[in-house]
Amino acid sequence: MTDTRTHTLSLPGVELVYDVRGPLPPSGGHRTLLMIGQPMTADGFGALAPHFTDRTVLTYDPRGLGRSVRTDGRSDHTPQQQAADLHALVEALGVAPVDVFASSGGAVTALDLVATHPEDVATLVAHEPPINAVLPDAAAAERARAGFYEAYQAKGRGAGMASFIAMTSWQGEFTDAYFAQPTPDPAMFGMPADDDGTRDDPLLSKNSWAVTDYRPDAALLTAAPTRIVIAVGEESAGTYTARTALGTAALLGQEAVVFPSHHGGFLGGEFGYAGKPEEFAARLRDVLDAGA
Repeated sequence: MTDTRTHTLSLPGVELVYDVRGPLPPSGGHRTLLMIGQPMTADGFGALAPHFTDRTVLTYDPRGLGRSVRTDGRSDHTPQQQAADLHALVEALGVAPVDVFASSGGAVTALDLVATHPEDVATLVAHEPPINAVLPDAAAAERARAGFYEAYQAKGRGAGMASFIAMTSWQGEFTDAYFAQPTPDPAMFGMPADDDGTRDDPLLSKNSWAVTDYRPDAALLTAAPTRIVIAVGEESAGTYTARTALGTAALLGQEAVVFPSHHGGFLGGEFGYAGKPEEFAARLRDVLDAGA
């Protein structure tokens, strides 16, 4: 078992906390593997990272999330700021170019990192980036997003999460039939309806809207030396993040690569969202090795 060492990088406006598994500088002929999510923190890679003991693996808590306490007085989470933080981390550790596995909002951050600092990344595997602009029904997706935000504002986290799950599990485009549905009951998903009064959840508030509002620059991304692989879960077919993955791949002139399981396919069940981490890791290894 590889020991995990935790460090802090002081940057303007944040104490950025990151974890290292394996030696630095890396050994064994593999590039360092950076795993990132958003709003998920490093904890989310607890089931995936142990499958890469032959590599040095970096995980981190994005600015303002988990252990990375921000001091800039802001509460918004933008791909541009997070990409700048990652560039500073890669530069400080002297490990460029790295391979990157990026999930969900982290995949959006990683796309911005490639667009702004292409020399930092050799291979990017961007798993189901939630980008509204690549959808044919982008305006309806924004309306659906506003729906779970409004439920959260009105009744708290349980109601907001129920509406979020309804949105992200909907099959196909957001049609009139989607918006005609009654507001989902949190109990349908085993969640309490209690309202603790907070309204700053990074997933349900507007704090992370810059993620789904992101517009990838296809010209910059296709011109970068980085090998970009857009990944989609085999069980995600037809859902919002599967459609955004396919749309992002099409924007870059490629087809999405199918991975096992669903949007959280690399999770081990610690978040109540179990995937198939062993199968997922094997697929990720094959994809990374193909670009070695």
